Amino acid sequence: MKHPYLTEEHSIFRQALRKFLQKEAYPYYEEWEHNRIVPRSFWEKMGKQGFLCPDLEEEYGGSGVDWGFSVIINEELERVGSGLIGIGLHNDIVVPYISEYGTNEQKKKWLPLCASGKMITAIAMTEPGAGSDLAAIKTTALPGGDHYIVNGQKTFITNGIHGDLVIVAVKTDLSSKPPYKGVSLLAIERDTPGFSRGRKLDKIGLHCQDTAELIFEDCKVPKENLIGEEGNGFRYLMNKLQQERLIVAIAAQTASEEMFSLTMEYVKSRQAFGRPVSQFQNTQFKMAEMATDIEMGRAFLDGLIAEHMHGMDVVTKVSMAKYKLTEMARHIATDCMQLHGGYGYMEEYPIARRYRDIPVASIYAGTNEIMKVIIAKNLGL
Repeated sequence: MKHPYLTEEHSIFRQALRKFLQKEAYPYYEEWEHNRIVPRSFWEKMGKQGFLCPDLEEEYGGSGVDWGFSVIINEELERVGSGLIGIGLHNDIVVPYISEYGTNEQKKKWLPLCASGKMITAIAMTEPGAGSDLAAIKTTALPGGDHYIVNGQKTFITNGIHGDLVIVAVKTDLSSKPPYKGVSLLAIERDTPGFSRGRKLDKIGLHCQDTAELIFEDCKVPKENLIGEEGNGFRYLMNKLQQERLIVAIAAQTASEEMFSLTMEYVKSRQAFGRPVSQFQNTQFKMAEMATDIEMGRAFLDGLIAEHMHGMDVVTKVSMAKYKLTEMARHIATDCMQLHGGYGYMEEYPIARRYRDIPVASIYAGTNEIMKVIIAKNLGL
C-alpha cells in the first residue's frame, strides 16, 4: 500500500527492515512469546542496523531522518507481532522526552546508548490508584540536598523489566493548585539506590512484551536527572501523548490489515459443504465489511500522519484515530476468528494470538473513553 508521505528512500528502508526481520524476528517470535520476553540481543541488532531512534541527529547516534521512517518501523514490527510495541515506545514515545526537553548533558549521556540498543527506556505514569487521571499520581520526589528522594509505585510499565532508563512522573509539589502543576519528570537509571522491580506481570496477550511493576523506596535521584523544568511534567506529557496515541493507531491499523490478509487466505483454502468458505454469502459480506473499514481507516490515518509530520495540531484527530482504529481492530479480530471456525481458537493459528493481543490497545495510552472526552471537549461540548 502506497502512503502519500513516503518516498523511494522510505521504500528502500522498508525492504531492508523486512529483510532484517525475516532473519532476526519472524523465526524466533514464538520462542519469545513462550519465554515472555524479547531478548536484549534483538534490541542491539536493531540498533546496529539503524532501526532504533532513526530521527535522532547523527551526533546522538541517529540518522537525522523524518518521522516517516519511524512509521515504517512501527508498521513492520506490528506485522511480526504486537509484542514488539516496546520498541516503538522506546523510539517514539520515551526518547523524544530526552531529545526535546533534556539538557545537552543528558542528551550526550543517554541518547547514543538509546540509539545503539544498549540502553532500553520506559516511561512510568500509571500507578495502582491512578491511570488516565495523571494529575492524581501519588509518587513523590521531595528535595534532599542535591538529590530528589522518590517514594511510590508504578504499574503496567512497558519495558519495565528491560528498562535501563525510566522517565518517571512524580509529584514535586504536593500543595499545588490545580494538582497537575505539581507534576515533574525524572529520569531514573537502573542501578539507582532505592529503585527496584516488582512483579513481571502476566498478561492475557502481548506475552513477549515485558510489563512490570516499579518500586521506589527512598530512591535517591540526582537533581540533574530532572527532565525539563520542575512543575512542567504534566504539560510535557500532554504534548507527547499526541504521538504516543498515533503510534497506537498505526499499530491497530496494521494489525487489522494483517488479520484481514490471514483470513482472506484461510477462507479461500478452507472447504465446507464441498466448496471454499469464501463462496458463502455471509463470508463475502463479512470480508466486504472489513475491507471497507480498513480502507477508510487507512485513508484517515495516512492523512493524519502527514499532518503530524508537518507539525500541525492534530490532537482531536489523533484521539479519533486512536479510539476508532483500536475499536475496529477488536471487531476485526472477533470476525476473523469466527471465520476461521474451530481452528481460529487454536494456538497454532496466528489469528488466536492477534485476538488476545489487540483488546488492550483500547486501554493504554489513554482509554477510548478518555479519547471521547477529548473529542467532545474539542467540539465545544
